Amino acid sequence: MKFYNISQAKENILKAIPTPSYVLDEENLIVNLERLKHIQDASGAKVLLAQKCFSTTALYPVIAKYLWGTVASGLYEARLAHEEFHAAEPTKKLENHVFEPAYRHEDMVELVKMCDHIVFNSWAQFHKHKDLCRGVSIGLRINPECSTQSAAHAIYDPCAPGSRLGIRLEDMPEQLPPEVEGLHMHTLCEQPVDDLLVTFKAFEEKFGKYFAQLKWLNLGGGHHIAQDGYDVERLIKLLQYIQDTYKLQVYLEPGEGVVLKSGFVVTEVMDKVHNGLDILILDTSAACHFSDVIEEPYRPPIFKGYDVPEGNALLPGFKPEHPYVYRLSSMTCLAGDVIGDYQFDEPIEVGDKLIIEDMAIYSIVKANTFNGMPLPAIRVLRSDGTVELVRSFGYEDFKYRLG
Repeated sequence: MKFYNISQAKENILKAIPTPSYVLDEENLIVNLERLKHIQDASGAKVLLAQKCFSTTALYPVIAKYLWGTVASGLYEARLAHEEFHAAEPTKKLENHVFEPAYRHEDMVELVKMCDHIVFNSWAQFHKHKDLCRGVSIGLRINPECSTQSAAHAIYDPCAPGSRLGIRLEDMPEQLPPEVEGLHMHTLCEQPVDDLLVTFKAFEEKFGKYFAQLKWLNLGGGHHIAQDGYDVERLIKLLQYIQDTYKLQVYLEPGEGVVLKSGFVVTEVMDKVHNGLDILILDTSAACHFSDVIEEPYRPPIFKGYDVPEGNALLPGFKPEHPYVYRLSSMTCLAGDVIGDYQFDEPIEVGDKLIIEDMAIYSIVKANTFNGMPLPAIRVLRSDGTVELVRSFGYEDFKYRLG
């Protein structure tokens, strides 16, 4: 793992920011959005922002200039998109899609007022709610039963045996009801276009007989479009093939593909202890502020820090390639609240600031206040180098969340 190439000027700006802070990088975000715009323009597909990954409304006006809408995972996200994303670009007919494994009746009453696409996870949900969906394009989530996930991402595999997500081919009728206009699949997680091609082939073979009855297909998210080396042109060819062959509107709904490499956490070293190696105690927390580090797990890049093979510097035989080795941990009481072990070329001291990279994805949306940990402030580093404070949090945010 290697850290990103942050300019000296940007490093100086980031290290001048009070800690802990999430810092969203508008310049890097626009790089991703330009790539997505190229895909849309070249293929005719429409890209939607998956709000489950990123929902900071301060950047909705930027994203709305490039994308065709949003996808929500429930009522609150749908309402957020309706109120904030769609208002950010009033001259553009933006779309508001929603998928939830099961909908409450009272939520559906509200959703049909603000969403133009609603996707159901089962036939029971479809029959329960379809009469409310007049004027809304109805879709079904399907399960192509084609797993391409690695073992490391097993928790994110909706095609795994026993999955609750999506309708299998054996549960489909010979013909779709006339109310159904689209099919939706979401099977990927941080994967290249090769896995999408494998999955679409299975999708096409199993469910292609229904395509003539449809208006659209949604290929979900998990496309690592913004990652270096992703084969954008192969993706475009697939999207063109689908639309040319079946005359269907195709949707993609990436989250990481929109905001990858577009955020940081700036944190301060509060203390240093030693137990087999030097351990840095930071004023941020993996468990509270970027929980995927523990849940997935993964180790984020640290600016000017290098990975430790196997992730554990205490393993027998470890020989550092850089002179200073540290375990990065937090101020909570959770013993396992550890970001990971890293190597550095320079010593890290109490009071120094570290820049944790790639922190726009699934971080702010999952943040919590376990142990009474304060939530980091949210800031935006604009393209002109100015820093905008979007939101700060205090004791009242902790108190009233608990009732």
